Amino acid sequence: MKTKQKISFKTLLISAAIMIPLVGCASEKSSSTPAPTTAVSAAATPAATAAASTTPDATKYPIVIKHAFGETTIPSKPKRVATIQWANHDVVLALGVVPVGFSAANYGVQDKSGLLPWTAKKLKELNVDKPNVFQDTDGLNFEAISASKPDVILAAYSGITQKDYETLSKIAPVVAYEKSPWVTTWREQVLFNATGMGMKAEGEKLIKDTEELIKKKASEYPQLKGKKVAFTNFSAKDLSKINIYTAADPRGAFLIELGMVYSEGVTKKITDPTAYNLKLSSENADALNDADILIGYGDDALLQAVKADPILGKIPAVQKGAVVLIGNGTPLAASGNPNPLSISYTIDEYLKLIAAAVK
Repeated sequence: MKTKQKISFKTLLISAAIMIPLVGCASEKSSSTPAPTTAVSAAATPAATAAASTTPDATKYPIVIKHAFGETTIPSKPKRVATIQWANHDVVLALGVVPVGFSAANYGVQDKSGLLPWTAKKLKELNVDKPNVFQDTDGLNFEAISASKPDVILAAYSGITQKDYETLSKIAPVVAYEKSPWVTTWREQVLFNATGMGMKAEGEKLIKDTEELIKKKASEYPQLKGKKVAFTNFSAKDLSKINIYTAADPRGAFLIELGMVYSEGVTKKITDPTAYNLKLSSENADALNDADILIGYGDDALLQAVKADPILGKIPAVQKGAVVLIGNGTPLAASGNPNPLSISYTIDEYLKLIAAAVK
């Protein structure tokens, strides 16, 4: 066909506010090796293909979405939507659609369900008690994905490789990330996935509603506005190294959206503006000297070890106790990579912790 609707990243962001460029640590990988087929089968339900909007579909097809691996053509509105890797299913659920299959969350889940609490809550609201969850935490389960018979596979926030993409494309059209793995902001995640579903307008409304929620909640903590922050990971096993998530990573970007600014000492060290993390030796810990607040994963034992370290203990925020350590492997830690469902579920707890560190 000669008439194709081409949707680039820039076009997608026209109707959404652009923010400066949070998957749990354990999920920052991708594999092309299929895992054993152990997906939980789901009974067919009306919610599985029902869109939240009842307005006539004004989307023109085919849609062509440009991404890191080229472009994907969506010939008609997908009726069966599958998602892979981190949180793409939460976007679909937030739009009132139940995926025919989605990847188990591999970080922050504290039972054997593969579901984070906000996902489970939304599934309950949509009357789904047996979702089809791909057990692919050790590698994409291509067999289970194929068995779900999707019309489209959403992977806007993921770390899929070229080989993964080619294999998945043999199953159904794939919506991949726009440029780089694991740096898709929550807005981009919503817009890419919603467009791939033929629900761009609904996605834009979801973004607007989420922005209003964030603005309202952040306004309740004016003491955070303008504070310099860095999302920093220390390891008690090796305090000679520091891992810092950059403002290009969703974790860092979300802190900016809450009204804070990223540490200038950190941003000056970044040579690749698209990189999601920055690794420093402890000798360069002075890069964090201007930070009013440090946020990371860990517990009080880690904080005490950092305080006792002859180099890290001299970081002003550490000396003042302006450090937020989120329990590793908890739902709140997982929400560091935000999406509309996780934001609404955890924002009160997150802001309360940060405000306590400032105080």
